Amino acid sequence: MSADLVRLVTVSASYGAGGAVVAPALARRLGVPFVQRATNSAGGVGAAGPCVEPLTRDESDLTPASWLLACLSAAMPAGPTQTAPPSRHQDEDLRRHCEQDIRRLADADAGVILGRGAAVVLGKGRGFHVRLDGPPAARVVQGAAIEGISVDEARRHLEAADRARDTYVRRLYRADPADPRHYHLVIDSTALPLDAVTELILRALAGSPGQGGSLGADRYSAAAGQ
Repeated sequence: MSADLVRLVTVSASYGAGGAVVAPALARRLGVPFVQRATNSAGGVGAAGPCVEPLTRDESDLTPASWLLACLSAAMPAGPTQTAPPSRHQDEDLRRHCEQDIRRLADADAGVILGRGAAVVLGKGRGFHVRLDGPPAARVVQGAAIEGISVDEARRHLEAADRARDTYVRRLYRADPADPRHYHLVIDSTALPLDAVTELILRALAGSPGQGGSLGADRYSAAAGQ
């Protein structure tokens, strides 16, 4: 790969859009570290665990609703004058936890990050941001093929994963992960073979000028005044 090629890439993908296939393939082709979707176990830089398409138990545990429930349960008042910590503090803890690896790769200007609201965290001025999506019916079929499961089971996975991943970004960043304004490239990845999607992204990277800027310069623009 050319030394001038942008080497910091984020991939946001709805269920069945093939993010779990395309993102690690990009990392391999670029020769950079790969960060999976947010998990509380195997989600660090270069995690050895498999990258999967559906919502995992670990990922579900880190969606804001589950995180807040766990935190609030652990902090139940011991007496009538004690109160649980405000939810905004729990949101801040979750953001810090899940942004650690984003910051590490951004500092090195090299890596592929799947999910985590990374495009919103970094802003358009840092890295190259890709959104993979497609019609729900087509994503169900592709998700079933990727996972080797029935279409009915894939449909349930789509509903759970799309809801949780959408909630994650909306709650923590007051942003819509499907909004094309967050991305440099948006692809209907159900309309092409996934290896062709990977090649398309690499071609786009080759034509994209290197980008600088500070981390998160416009990360909370959607939440200004909140």
